[in-house]
Amino acid sequence: MQTAAEINGLETGTVTIGSYSSIATHWLPKVIKAFRENYPHIEIHLMEGIRQEVDGWLSERRVALAFFSYQEPMSYEWIPLKTDPMLAVLPPEHPMAQLAAYPLSACQEEAFIMPALGKDDDVVGLLKKADLTPQICFSTLENYAALSMIECGLGMSVMNELVTKGRQNNVVMLPLDPPQSITLGIAVPSIKAASPAVRKFITYATRILKE
Repeated sequence: MQTAAEINGLETGTVTIGSYSSIATHWLPKVIKAFRENYPHIEIHLMEGIRQEVDGWLSERRVALAFFSYQEPMSYEWIPLKTDPMLAVLPPEHPMAQLAAYPLSACQEEAFIMPALGKDDDVVGLLKKADLTPQICFSTLENYAALSMIECGLGMSVMNELVTKGRQNNVVMLPLDPPQSITLGIAVPSIKAASPAVRKFITYATRILKE
C-alpha cells in the first residue's frame, strides 16, 4: 500500500523507530521536523529504551529501524553516523577532578555507578576490553539518575558524551586516558526490503546527522 501511495504521489506510510533516549532527545527532533515538512502524512512512532530493548524490538520487527551504538556481532545493515567520546563523570570533590584526563585503570578502585541496570553494553564492553572489574555500588535505569547520584558524591561513572548533554548537574566530566569512543548510527534489517517511508526517513537522518 505504501509503494502504491508513493507511485500515486500520496506519500503515506508509517515509520516506527527504536532509539536510545539520548538520541531521541538530541538528534531525532531535528530529523523528524525536516522529514514532516515534506511528508506530513507519514506517521512517526518513537520507542525509547536501552540497547538490549531496542535491539530486541528490531529483532522482533516491532520497529523498522533503530538508532543505537555499534556492537559486534551486528546482524543488521549498519549506517554509521557519528563517533561519540566516552567520558569519566566525577563528583566535584573527587581527587582526580582537576586532571586533564581520567586514567581508565583507576575505575578498578572506584565506587562505580552503572546505568542501564548494570547492562550498559557500551560501558560493560569498554571495561571488559580493558580487563577492569570496578566495584559496582549502584545501578540505575537512566543515566540522568546516575548523574544526580554522582553529583551527591555517591560514586563515579563512565558515559558517552551525548547522554550528558543538556544536563545541569554539578559534576566533572573528563576524557578517558587512553581515549575511548563509541559509534552511533542506524541499524535496519534490510534497506532494500524496507518500506518507502522508512527508506525516505533513513535518507533524511543520514544527511542531517552527518552534516
